[in-house]
Amino acid sequence: MTATRQTTPLYRDPTAPVDDRVRDLLSRMTPREKAGQLNQRMYGWDAYRRTPDGGFELTDALYAETERFAGLGALYGLLRADAWSGVDHTTGSGAEDGAELAHLVQRHVVEHSRLGIPALFVEEVPHGHMALDGTVLPVNLAVGATWDPGLYERAAAHAAAELRARGGHVALVSALDIARDPRWGRTEECFGEDPYLAARLTEALVRGMQGEPLGRPDGLFAPDKAPVVLKHFAGQGATVGGRNSAESELGLRELHEIHLPAAHAGVRAGAAAVMAAYNEVDGMPCCGNRALLTGLLRHRWGFDGLVMADGLAVDRLARITGDKVAAGALALHAGIDLSLWDEGFTHLEEAVERGLVSEEALDTAVARVLRLKFRLGLFEQPYSTGPFPDPAVGRDLSTALARAAVTLLHNDQGVLPVSTGSRIAVLGPHADTVAHQLGDYTAPQRSGTGISVLDALRCTGIDVRHAKGCALTGDDLSGIPEAIAEAAASDVAVLVLGGSSARTPGTEFDANGAARTVVSEMTCGEGVDLAGLRLGAAQRALFDAVTATGTPTVVVLIQGRPHAVPEAAERAAALLTAWYPGPWGGEAIADVLLGRAEPVGRLPVSVPRSAGQLPVHYNHKDIEYGGYADDSAEPLYGFGHGLAYTNFAYGPPRLSGRTVEVDVTNTGERHGRTVAQLYLRRLVTPVWPRALELRGFTAVELEPGECCTVAFALGPDQLAQVGPDLETAVLPGTVEIRVAESARRALTAVPVGLRVDQSFTAPDETPL
Repeated sequence: MTATRQTTPLYRDPTAPVDDRVRDLLSRMTPREKAGQLNQRMYGWDAYRRTPDGGFELTDALYAETERFAGLGALYGLLRADAWSGVDHTTGSGAEDGAELAHLVQRHVVEHSRLGIPALFVEEVPHGHMALDGTVLPVNLAVGATWDPGLYERAAAHAAAELRARGGHVALVSALDIARDPRWGRTEECFGEDPYLAARLTEALVRGMQGEPLGRPDGLFAPDKAPVVLKHFAGQGATVGGRNSAESELGLRELHEIHLPAAHAGVRAGAAAVMAAYNEVDGMPCCGNRALLTGLLRHRWGFDGLVMADGLAVDRLARITGDKVAAGALALHAGIDLSLWDEGFTHLEEAVERGLVSEEALDTAVARVLRLKFRLGLFEQPYSTGPFPDPAVGRDLSTALARAAVTLLHNDQGVLPVSTGSRIAVLGPHADTVAHQLGDYTAPQRSGTGISVLDALRCTGIDVRHAKGCALTGDDLSGIPEAIAEAAASDVAVLVLGGSSARTPGTEFDANGAARTVVSEMTCGEGVDLAGLRLGAAQRALFDAVTATGTPTVVVLIQGRPHAVPEAAERAAALLTAWYPGPWGGEAIADVLLGRAEPVGRLPVSVPRSAGQLPVHYNHKDIEYGGYADDSAEPLYGFGHGLAYTNFAYGPPRLSGRTVEVDVTNTGERHGRTVAQLYLRRLVTPVWPRALELRGFTAVELEPGECCTVAFALGPDQLAQVGPDLETAVLPGTVEIRVAESARRALTAVPVGLRVDQSFTAPDETPL
């Protein structure tokens, strides 16, 4: 035993504390090996190719990369499949052989590392693992519409299990961007416009993917759990004009009140890593912003995890440093630990020698990368051994999320739910397609995966007829007469309209994967920003023609952003939005249309009347201002709005100690679900307040005539605010507490007043 202990390096001892193992390994590494651990230069799909016999072989590009740094710190997108990577079912790895590919690459890395250091395999998991045969979930905007963190936590856990079973380690997940301008093509990646809602869903994401804080009591991640990289930190949703990667005109108060709470919630939940955003804050790009990445994130919040740069963001710093060597030094000093595709970090050894950055900064970053590898258990088990999770479970979770996201915006004529004896015309460019239900960052799907709205309705056996009517984009109106005929011969017309983020092989991409050119039927996603928010001319013409028949028309929107649809609000018999509901979204939509499921979604964003109104969000500053001379300043549909097939009555709130209670009654004739939403309106406060602030929500299911009491605890999460010094605390003042079904209803709801004093003092750790 004594001889073994003497000859086995400490870092190889799985019983030793992780920090001790990190220090021992770091002390044995050369500057070249250290720099290699901080680089993530390769596109993973360039590391392998299919062989004629159906297996895999490694490429010269991978050999060269591991030779350059005597190992490999991390590899991005080994399992990624999409139009940008060019990986499909003929060239990539599926559920049955993904782990085999990961083993092949990892074996090469370990064998060509002098110290046997394994690589991190970093994968996109924005709404499910972006790999062949991975379960596709509804996009984040749809998740936000569920207002159901518990359901999302279960779906996130399944996605993590799929990732780990195929040999992936680290999940990149959008969670921190707040949707403040729906013209931005990446709005679909946001949980919504509100920081409190986004914070609760970010916590659910971290819990689901990683398990409890720190994974397990020993700090290690379970074999079916994956460390999360929360992106993007911070303020990327404030992009000017809704243009991707544009500058952000973002004051520090707006940053702290709106764009940081989700990140802080994720850190408090134990997130393993964050990704620095592309945008700048007050002139300093996030990946070079030491005040943000070190001063705030590490010193004030106590974050000790990994910080990754977004793709090529470090090299962009050369615009202000003059060269990429200095750019890498600036990013490392600011707090970046791991780059992505950059050249700047390949010169870190030179940067240290030239005195541009300290060796201590280099060692600190390397230690963070190594710590994550030890917490994953990669030195003991660098290869995946677990079975692939049951795909049926993934499908059920995806469908459940899709069903919970379907939001009924109006049902003025009571046309919904549709009677099963009705003749239904299912029309529109989205009626008979699954591809446009999926969203951006989605791998190619096998034939037969998913179900469209049309096929889901046909499966019920009701009388369905169909005409496409028009394409998603363009001005071809030749199909409209057929749609008119089908609508006129039916009792109800279901018109499925919206947008699409589907990428095709004809799409041109930037080096970071953003779409460079817009191809036919692409209206959303990264790199596809809009100046206007109306549906295309052909879709509007189809709507006009179908509603003119006099047949009650139900409009279903499948979309990655809230489109401005004033004509549907005025003339459709009913209007629903399903966002991008995923492959099985058609089934979820059909269930709601027919009343087999209640509509339970609530808007996570405000729906504008036009792009000219922007910005439109409920939590603006509480300043009296008028509307426009030519239009209303109010949204078409406000944050939190969503109808059921029944009605609910909310009683006045009442205080009971540090709890506020309200009675909710189902006054209709059907079972239903409502989401009780707690809003604060600050009256006496040290800083100028917002009109309303969401500070709690809970779902309630009631039978007809049933009443229940909903209680909200009043603690720091509800009462804390960002003070004049930009510190978050519970400050003395007076607030009104309102409980209602939506933000708009809260404005007129009966409030209860509360004087906040030192008896509500927050603990040391308060939410930002």
